[in-house]
Amino acid sequence: MTGITRIFDIPKYQLENYNLDKALITKYNGEWKSISSKEYVENANAISRGLLRLGIQPNDKIAVISTNNRTEWHVLDIGILQIGAQNTPIYPTISEQDYEYILNHSESVICFVSDAEVMAKVNAIKDNTKLRAVYTFDDVKGEKSWNEILELGKDESNQQEVEARMAAVKPDDLATLIYTSGTTGKPKGVMLSHNNLVSNVLASQKRVPFENGKSKSLSFLPVCHVFERMVIYLYQVCGVEIYFAESIDKMSENLQEVKPNVMTAVPRLYEKVYDKIVAKGSDLTGIKKKLFFWAIELGLKYEPYGANGWWYETQLKLARKLIFSKWKEGLGGELDLMVSGSAALQTRLTRTFAAAGMPIMEGYGLTETSPVIAVNDMRNGGFRVGTVGKIIEKVEVQIAADGEILVKGPNVMLGYFKDPEKTKEVMTGDFFHTGDIGEIDADGFLKITDRKKEMFKTSGGKYVAPALIENQLKQSRFIEQIMVIGEGEKMPAALIQPNFDFIKEWIKKKDKDIKLDNASIIKSDVVIARIQREIDEANEHFGKWEQVKRFEITPDIWSIEGGQLTPTLKMKRKIIKEMYKDLIEKIYRP
Repeated sequence: MTGITRIFDIPKYQLENYNLDKALITKYNGEWKSISSKEYVENANAISRGLLRLGIQPNDKIAVISTNNRTEWHVLDIGILQIGAQNTPIYPTISEQDYEYILNHSESVICFVSDAEVMAKVNAIKDNTKLRAVYTFDDVKGEKSWNEILELGKDESNQQEVEARMAAVKPDDLATLIYTSGTTGKPKGVMLSHNNLVSNVLASQKRVPFENGKSKSLSFLPVCHVFERMVIYLYQVCGVEIYFAESIDKMSENLQEVKPNVMTAVPRLYEKVYDKIVAKGSDLTGIKKKLFFWAIELGLKYEPYGANGWWYETQLKLARKLIFSKWKEGLGGELDLMVSGSAALQTRLTRTFAAAGMPIMEGYGLTETSPVIAVNDMRNGGFRVGTVGKIIEKVEVQIAADGEILVKGPNVMLGYFKDPEKTKEVMTGDFFHTGDIGEIDADGFLKITDRKKEMFKTSGGKYVAPALIENQLKQSRFIEQIMVIGEGEKMPAALIQPNFDFIKEWIKKKDKDIKLDNASIIKSDVVIARIQREIDEANEHFGKWEQVKRFEITPDIWSIEGGQLTPTLKMKRKIIKEMYKDLIEKIYRP
């Protein structure tokens, strides 16, 4: 990997080593359209030349807001970085006020948006910003198109200036500002250098079993999130064809069309895939249904490397042939590897998908660590269920006296943009405080046990780790989302968003006398009693002081748009508490 020291070295490395006919592939008007490694490099150079003609200076910030992952994003990314400017990606789903805050805080001078919808949000606030121009990827009537910059860059007479700018960019220079989606307060601008991301790509590359130059990937996690962005750089280094999914809703369809070998997702999406598969299995009858649930039971006992012995492995072979092969077909038929990050993955998913021959390799990291700190790897005994794998090369992890995970390495951010105070709060020397609690076992596997900030004390002085309880309860098909509360109260309790779709099917199957609208479901004594059963079963796994004693069901579906979830589907605990303070009062002060 010599020669890759800055992000924009990656496409050139791909061109020299793999020269793919299909490097980046996006669907336009129902048709997949690709650009080659050569076109990728040429188009990025054209963007650089065009931006220079627009007067873009080193260290200028350029904002990019795209609803979907697409070819244009990556061509633009390289075009920006080559001339010493910085790419500031913004989540498309946040509010206009947050757009305004980030555009102003980052001092962005130009903004690129994907479509008319995002354009409308930017137009509403752009007069309150320092933006000189806004360009669109889609053709939007009356707006400037990014094609104008490609046209400006067709004239190659200033390519020497591009080369000079590239030569001036050092590995430790700032490459991007990534604003954390933030579960509390204003978003913070994480400053990542070229070396932060490149070092992470090269260290993570040693943990992925790609057939370099021959694999296909499907990308659908937002590329404005550092996890997917780093992974896409990693795919490029490994010569992997990158298909950009149309949307999460079209994921199943795109999996069938693309037949990828690898994909990345957050746990919530793997949970949804698993629940869909189980729902289909529940509709089977007779011997087929028995076989389906026998395979699942077998999957839930899975241990890697044949640890369960020859009889288990014999049964697993049969289960893979009869049942799990159909799961694989449903996901395109060629999927050999899935990667999970951003939140804790339930062990039932780790076990079952590995049993099905599509292992999910769980990793761990934060935006501030570019992001990977540790990741599982099926090879060389590097996979252990219930852990986030072993720590990657050149990264050092220490466990503080209170159990907090501290990280040092080339992947640790430069700091928070324009906020030295907040930067100081999370750094001790070269060590970054992750805010997560964990432990390293005797074999070097890292296990995350909770979020330091989310742990709370009941009025009885007992510590409660909500994430552990929530993960246990989310295994119930009746529960879509759950938040455990109880700080300073006499007992833990929970706010629950039920899985309305599953409950409606359950009502029909069981022929219960309950109306099939959400308002009736949350008031139904039958449904409340059934959820109580799920809680009683989960409580058996915890000490008396940790058990959920009471719960209330929320009427809404928790979503990004509704404000309960961040763009990476994490719960905004503070906001959820505020939204449902009446329900919390009802629990503790009935």
